[in-house]
Amino acid sequence: MAKSNEPLWWAPFMAGAVVTAFLLPITIVVVGVLTYFFWITGHQLWSLLQNPWVRFYFFVLISLSLFHGFHRILYILIDLGLKNMRSALAVVCYGSAILGTVVALLLVLRVWP
Repeated sequence: MAKSNEPLWWAPFMAGAVVTAFLLPITIVVVGVLTYFFWITGHQLWSLLQNPWVRFYFFVLISLSLFHGFHRILYILIDLGLKNMRSALAVVCYGSAILGTVVALLLVLRVWP
């Protein structure tokens, strides 16, 4: 039986599915609906984003959503007939998710602009 690194990529995929399903609706309500009706002002939202726990929340939401999304994109491309390019596609997809996670971490830690 050939050894595979598939479980390594399925774990963040499933974690991303759960986190996105539970946290994204809350984020949409707070950022989209409550600010639209001015129940939360721009100043209050900005002060909320200064909280380290809120920044950690967004880091987890963004990074796991990236892994979930790029894993889906990879398997869509494979199903569309690009099976012989699976290794290159995996590097591009998972590399993009890792790069996006690093950028999100740098933004959360305020290291990059």
